[in-house]
Amino acid sequence: MKNNLFLDAAFSKQTERPPVWMMRQAGRFMPQYWEIKNKYSFLEMCKTPEIAADVTMLPVDLLGIDAAILFCDILVTGEAMGGDLSFTQGIGPKFANPVRTAQDIENLNVDCLDELQYVADAIKVIQQRLDGNIPLIGFAGAPFTVMSYLVEGGSSKDFKLTKLMLHNEPALAHKLLAKIAKVTADYLNLQIAAGVNSVQIFDSWAQALSWSDYQEFSHRYIQEIISNLNRKDIPVISFCKGSSVFAPIMAEAKPDVISVDWNADLLNIKNALPAGIAVQGNLDPHILYADQPVIKAQIHKLFERMRGTEGFIFNLGHGIMPDIPFDNVKYAIEVVKEFRY
Repeated sequence: MKNNLFLDAAFSKQTERPPVWMMRQAGRFMPQYWEIKNKYSFLEMCKTPEIAADVTMLPVDLLGIDAAILFCDILVTGEAMGGDLSFTQGIGPKFANPVRTAQDIENLNVDCLDELQYVADAIKVIQQRLDGNIPLIGFAGAPFTVMSYLVEGGSSKDFKLTKLMLHNEPALAHKLLAKIAKVTADYLNLQIAAGVNSVQIFDSWAQALSWSDYQEFSHRYIQEIISNLNRKDIPVISFCKGSSVFAPIMAEAKPDVISVDWNADLLNIKNALPAGIAVQGNLDPHILYADQPVIKAQIHKLFERMRGTEGFIFNLGHGIMPDIPFDNVKYAIEVVKEFRY
């Protein structure tokens, strides 16, 4: 690998500067993304290896980031298991056949890797294009987050149906989560076998859970997934909205990196974690709307706070919003790359 900054930081080695990549770094804030998106549906983009590679490479070519992340979606595991998935502009993902009964859960297929072969094919194309210049990150949705979409039938503001299952029918919830966890571990191992250099688990809706519910219905399954990964030389990143609260539990699953939202002091989180667990984050993405001198000052403030810390990857506390100016994202990455400890 010509640029090892990301992998070194993920394995808690000292780096000359923090490596930088950003969640949703290939997306709707890019005019070049829309040139592709206007020709194809979102699922067509995910399922066509050459197109997925084109989108994955946009931030590599246009922003000069230190790690690429596979272009795909966290819900492809739910679709592979039997979910009837669609994406509608302005509405988001929908499952036309929600999973709400014991029979619905029984009908879900766990031997479904063949349905996800297009992801392995995309990884191979992307790695050819990256040509060893920077690492490629693969990813999957965490079981609780995927479960919430399957049960609700799409996005939700209150997760009412999901929480009703957790509380009224916990045995059903565990059966569903166990199936998703098995598929997720198999899927991440498929990505590793295809050539990714790191993987990230996204628990995008974990902040909807109480501390005890997070332990029971999220953490135990992430722990199971990580323990079943072929992770030799492959750093594992654990991310959730709510990581500023849940980081001590997240560490028990033994990821290599915990990705932290922007509601916490990153150094305090790092110092509270066991030795050898790196941190990723945690700039508030809204700062990228601000004037460029403000962006620079906020990044430098974070870097001065983290000065001398091994195992620090710069990222946002969550993904880039669609209307953040492209030039501000590019400027932020330039600020990071110019910094030296």
